[in-house]
Amino acid sequence: MQPTMKPHLLEPDFESLNQWLLDHAQPAFRAGQVRKWFFEKRASGFDAMTDLPRTVREGLAADFEFWTTRIVRHQQASDGTEKLLLQLADGGRIECVLLRDGARRSICISSQVGCAMGCVFCASGLDGVDRNLTAGEIVEQMLRLQQLLPPDERLSHIVVMGMGEPLANLKHVLAALDAASSRSGLGISARRITISTVGLPEAMDRLTQTRPRYHLAVSLHAPNDALRNELVPVNRRIGIGRVIAAADRYFEASGRRLTFEYVLLADINDRPEHARQLASLLRGRPALLNVIPYNPVPGLPYRTPSSAAIQQFREILELAGLVVQFRQRKGDEIAAACGQLRRVTAQPAS
Repeated sequence: MQPTMKPHLLEPDFESLNQWLLDHAQPAFRAGQVRKWFFEKRASGFDAMTDLPRTVREGLAADFEFWTTRIVRHQQASDGTEKLLLQLADGGRIECVLLRDGARRSICISSQVGCAMGCVFCASGLDGVDRNLTAGEIVEQMLRLQQLLPPDERLSHIVVMGMGEPLANLKHVLAALDAASSRSGLGISARRITISTVGLPEAMDRLTQTRPRYHLAVSLHAPNDALRNELVPVNRRIGIGRVIAAADRYFEASGRRLTFEYVLLADINDRPEHARQLASLLRGRPALLNVIPYNPVPGLPYRTPSSAAIQQFREILELAGLVVQFRQRKGDEIAAACGQLRRVTAQPAS
């Protein structure tokens, strides 16, 4: 598929739409009407925008792309999790997920096609990174997932924790999140939006200086540099101390409680000494430690820890006074871990 040459209507700056309306002698309020149709009324195309004159709808359809992605796979799990594999205009593929938990309707979205961070246990980065997503492509994931909800439900939380490293595409991620948190967008409070990073100190500081209003989740996965260098190769040129220091600066600027992520891998980072080191590293910080038992990826050698190992790890952390949450795994049956579905779908049938 060749990349589209038309402007993407979902680009949050709306410059192209505003100029089009001006060129076609349309009042400026038409932009607000259009915006309301795709953010609030969940329009699937230009034809649905019935309060616009027919000639305007036809003109927009001729000159703009509404959807630039195609749904390649749509999977549903018994726990209510839904996952979309989307094909972009240039043929790249990304994943995004809708998670249901009580009244919460959370989405996990991607920021890049692939990932360059190289975390050894993650499916997203096995083939490296192709490119950054545009702000419009990030917004499009939100709207694709919103359309999976019935009319009486709305999205409540956003986590930028899908494929890619969000802080390596900070400009477009922030533009998309600003649209999502705007009253004229999805209206999701910034308090309910989380940006997840493997820990890039310079980019974390840029976020601190520009938008210290979102939650920040830092993926540690190891309590010391030696182990983290093996699991998260980018750490070799950074060091865990710089990551923690940048996280502390973000907390000071934002006042938002930090979240540290730790994927638990059997016999690798799940031992009692790892739990004690992690407790020492994070002790005294107003942070949540989110521990995630590994979701196995076909073709990788890593395993989920035993129940006994998970329980022992938890007890050590809690006795040390850390605020700990062990995330319930969702969507196992639909390969909901980042990058899994893309790889499975790309494999030829045997």
